Amino acid sequence: MSECYLEMKNICKSFAEVQVLNHINFNLKPGEVHVLLGENGAGKSTLIKIMSGAYTKASGEIFIEDRLVEINKPKDAFQYGIGVIYQEFNLNPYMSIYENIFLGKELTKRFGLIDKRKAIEETESICKKVGLTVSPKTLVKHLSVAQMQMVEIAKALSMNVKVLVLDEPTATLTDTEIAKLFEIIRELKDDGVGIVYISHRMKELTEIGDRCTVLRDGSYIGTVELKNVTCDELIHMMVGRNVDFEKRAVSYRRPERALKVEGIYYKGLLKDVSFELYKGEVLGVAGLVGSGRTELAKCIIGEYRKDAGRIFINNKEEKIKCPSDAISKRIVYLSEDRKNEGLILKHEIKSNTTLTALGKIQKNGLINNDRERSCVNNLISQFGIKTNSMNTYVKNLSGGNQQKVVIAKWVFCGADVYIIDEPTRGIDVGARQEIYNIMEELLKEGASIIMISSDLVEVLKMSDRVMVMCNGEKAAVLDNSINLTQENILEYAIGGKC
Repeated sequence: MSECYLEMKNICKSFAEVQVLNHINFNLKPGEVHVLLGENGAGKSTLIKIMSGAYTKASGEIFIEDRLVEINKPKDAFQYGIGVIYQEFNLNPYMSIYENIFLGKELTKRFGLIDKRKAIEETESICKKVGLTVSPKTLVKHLSVAQMQMVEIAKALSMNVKVLVLDEPTATLTDTEIAKLFEIIRELKDDGVGIVYISHRMKELTEIGDRCTVLRDGSYIGTVELKNVTCDELIHMMVGRNVDFEKRAVSYRRPERALKVEGIYYKGLLKDVSFELYKGEVLGVAGLVGSGRTELAKCIIGEYRKDAGRIFINNKEEKIKCPSDAISKRIVYLSEDRKNEGLILKHEIKSNTTLTALGKIQKNGLINNDRERSCVNNLISQFGIKTNSMNTYVKNLSGGNQQKVVIAKWVFCGADVYIIDEPTRGIDVGARQEIYNIMEELLKEGASIIMISSDLVEVLKMSDRVMVMCNGEKAAVLDNSINLTQENILEYAIGGKC
């Protein structure tokens, strides 16, 4: 008997003429956390969708406990105890927790009537295992992101899973919530559940993982014991090259002031926030979740109407009442939620990149197709967007390439100040470096960047200065000198020096 519960051998998959998986091998033992690692577009999501029955393989074999099986639809995966929790949760926000957990497998009593009481009781028991203490009758729309994730895990446990796939489970969680998630994962391991874990956060891989399989460009690179490799070695396996995590060597900051924000107040969430941004500068904005970073950005661009405060651009006070006012003043905002606020997923790369500046591709009031194609091809080349065609739908791009489309869109529009909220969230280390290179090119050309990030390594790498926020206030503005550390920033962020 094999020691593995699940084995996938020589898995291949293509979309149109593009091969996204090329003879991939993967196996999972009961009671282990097996990390699936690779750059965006490496094939991780496609592999787990084949595992879950969302996609069918073109060729290859899948074994469950040494028995050759076919997984052609999600029902097949459920039958073999395979549950997947994707980055975008599969929950109905307008139904209660217990209704979501038993959706499609409702508990019934005589005459086929739904046994609501039993469903609530079983939900309470399952939720207790995952540390979810809210009432089973609570509507999902009233839950936090971390609580929704617990519901997804509870839903999987209700099916007696033997394999649980977690796709970027910590991307939107706080450190406390991550610690709780890891506690649950360890309990599942003790119960013999095999965990497939996908994450780009290198530090947590060695904390929670046992083995790691690396994919690159749809090919199998290798499987290693995490205790025997360094993060640098894993990164090299992922990208085939070394990635630099050191601070930017050159600063492009100039003495001229690009933006001044004075005395911003907003609904009790922001209290007297003031700062200055210089030309060619990256001002990093750090702080815990709920510290007011995104609210500040949206007040600056006019999406949120501030209660008080003034904004100066090039030393002149400007009234910014809506995002179009900000755009006209050459201030743009790249949202942390690129899928809902930054892109039109059902449209092509072409229309997404030119949407903000249609005037540049018009002739006599009509879109000039030749000019549009030329501009978009130049943007694809300039920003290294990996695609076969400008007509590719943005929803089919990897996260890193979607982020490049967002940046390309605003660069095409033309801006002096870029407010970039979580520029590399959910993006692998290779694509991160490409995003950083794009940011550096913008600085060279004289633009200024406000970079909001929860990744303190990123903050220290890219920032000239760091503004730390705490409970809606500016706690400190720190020069990113050689002595600045993550601990210094966190001390202000948690209120230790507020």
